[in-house]
Amino acid sequence: MARALIHMPATARRNDVLEIRALIGHPMETGYRPGPDGKPAPRDILTHFSCRYNGEVVFSAELHPAVSANPYLVFYTLALESGTLEFTWSGDNGFTQTERKAIVVMP
Repeated sequence: MARALIHMPATARRNDVLEIRALIGHPMETGYRPGPDGKPAPRDILTHFSCRYNGEVVFSAELHPAVSANPYLVFYTLALESGTLEFTWSGDNGFTQTERKAIVVMP
């Protein structure tokens, strides 16, 4: 399991704009770089990221080999109601990781 760091406010007022920052530790090996034996190291990249707010997708991204190791994403959404944001990364070799963060929205 990779280490994920997510920064977002725990509370907000209704209709506030939330800045969400997500980082995950992942090597993002392209499959083109030679390994110790001189042969290309096997490809191992994250291919998709999505964020759901109470089940509704508010942000998603396709990731490609040119993305750096430990991808860092910043995006914004509106605070509409209290609930949970679910962050999911998926990639090669069956990799999937999901993290959840709660938010309390005040009127």
